[in-house]
Amino acid sequence: MPIEIPTDLTPELVPLSWLIGEWEGRGRLGSGDEDSEHFFQHVSFTHNGLPYLQYRAESWLTDDDGTLLRPLTVETGFWALERKQLDADGGPGLVPADIVPALKSADEVEALRNKDGGFDISVSISHPGGISELYYGQIKGPQIQLTTDMVMRGSHSKDYSAATRIFGLVDGNLLWRWDVAAGGTTQGKGLEAHASAFLKKIV
Repeated sequence: MPIEIPTDLTPELVPLSWLIGEWEGRGRLGSGDEDSEHFFQHVSFTHNGLPYLQYRAESWLTDDDGTLLRPLTVETGFWALERKQLDADGGPGLVPADIVPALKSADEVEALRNKDGGFDISVSISHPGGISELYYGQIKGPQIQLTTDMVMRGSHSKDYSAATRIFGLVDGNLLWRWDVAAGGTTQGKGLEAHASAFLKKIV
């Protein structure tokens, strides 16, 4: 399936461009075994001309046949290549970026490739209940691997200390898996399977 790159995309988002769009599909909680609950998910990756993707994922519990039962959760965030912030970049806050982007050409983006031939990325994701994650990882073609560098929890948030996520594009479909250390159940055992899903792109 060919990847269409939007003509108004800033150069440094080209490595992430295959994510752009809306995705829907079904998944399983936990390890995905016979007793694991089912869910339906709608995911969107959008851009506004700035050097990051906006991410939103909304999920609902379903029965075995896919009938929606009730809302599960929503998460939102930002995905970008990991690089030093330059004078041309916007922020903090409402400080505007220069009209000309910090990275102006494909050659400047190529210079960011890491020793594995991919690009380092950073992803921030916020959840209901006062939890925010900061992930660092790599995108290499149609594969993404992320590991939390920091998890911020509010004073009344549930226990949640670390996570990894992997994403892959397979035959035009988005597959992902999320492993976590949470709820006090993984002490001494590391990460455990939290959820996984298979999403199709909405045309």
